[in-house]
Amino acid sequence: MSDLSALRGRRIVLGVSGGIAAYKAVEICRRLVDAGAHVTPVLTDDAQRFVGAVTFSALASEPAQTSLFDTSDPIPHTRLGRYADLVVVAPATAKLLGKYAHGISDDLLTATLLATRAPVLLAPAMHTEMWEHPAVQENLATLRRRGVHVLEPDSGRLAGGDVGEGRLPEPTSVVGTAAEVVAIGRDLAGLRVLVTAGGTREPIDPVRFVGNRSSGKMGYAIAEAAARRGAAVTLVSTTMRTPSEASIDVVEVETADEMADAVFACYPDCDVVVMAAAVADFRPKSVADDKIKKGDGVPEIVLEPTTDILAVLGERKDGGQVLVGFAAETEHVRDHAAEKLASKHVDLMVANDVSAPDSGFEVDTNRAMLLHSSGAVEEVPLLTKADLADVILDRVDDAMKGSS
Repeated sequence: MSDLSALRGRRIVLGVSGGIAAYKAVEICRRLVDAGAHVTPVLTDDAQRFVGAVTFSALASEPAQTSLFDTSDPIPHTRLGRYADLVVVAPATAKLLGKYAHGISDDLLTATLLATRAPVLLAPAMHTEMWEHPAVQENLATLRRRGVHVLEPDSGRLAGGDVGEGRLPEPTSVVGTAAEVVAIGRDLAGLRVLVTAGGTREPIDPVRFVGNRSSGKMGYAIAEAAARRGAAVTLVSTTMRTPSEASIDVVEVETADEMADAVFACYPDCDVVVMAAAVADFRPKSVADDKIKKGDGVPEIVLEPTTDILAVLGERKDGGQVLVGFAAETEHVRDHAAEKLASKHVDLMVANDVSAPDSGFEVDTNRAMLLHSSGAVEEVPLLTKADLADVILDRVDDAMKGSS
């Protein structure tokens, strides 16, 4: 019997589409819950012709969802997609496969599939002739290329009495495969990851500060991706928003000194540190106690350097830790990043041109150059920051394996 321990505490969306094998999804639901998973069933209209939503609601961790238009939750597909650790669709009919492959989201289940970055496991079930049709096989090939996991159907007795390929595998097989997929997707399990995010604010007076344009989006994307992949994550942030992964421990800071104190306190217990924050290099040497008035004339603001957090971390790094730095540049990106990589003793430097309109600060996309301590340089094309976060963590995972 498969080890189902990876399912414990995982949030699973169980999608059920409209095939006769939908009755087996009831048993799949029960077994997932018994394994300790938090299960949210999502039924299509066609599925409800074979099985009732009330049955799933009674067995699952929360009531079955059936509509994209829910007055109590205006964007249910986004919520489900973001908070899922795994989406399982059993049975996945030819209709469901076609819509998913072509990006058609005309119901809650297909919208959730397009809205999630969690791994997806499809368990197709249909009559043999449909299963063997070139259109179905091409749709499956497309989905596999995109990283979707597919559990091949069994051969056996089908609806109508004949025998052939296309039978939904037994619930034990579906649940066991789900456990394997979840385990694969949690490659950072057991690691303690520290991420910094946002731009620090260095006060001039009680209402003004020296700051920068960093939104914290890249740091949050990395922290959320690391948590989804199983790491225990601490996020030291100047951006006061709640990350999508509830397990993340958020430490709120404002200045470079506060960030330094928080990072240095956590660092000895961390396996990985990703310094994605834009930490001010300078701060006002003195801070006015009261608001500076315009009538008093133009003030002279004398600056002094802040603590170079990344350099200190590089000096303190032991052989088993992985340190990732960021170089936000506007010119000579590779040269400046390479100098920073060497001088601060980091393992991976993520460099980008923040003057480009589609990357850098305050946007949802980024392109980067990854400079490795080995001397390798990797160009990453324009991606969403969420996708770039996974690329960075893939390289972190490689570095951790190389040091072990």
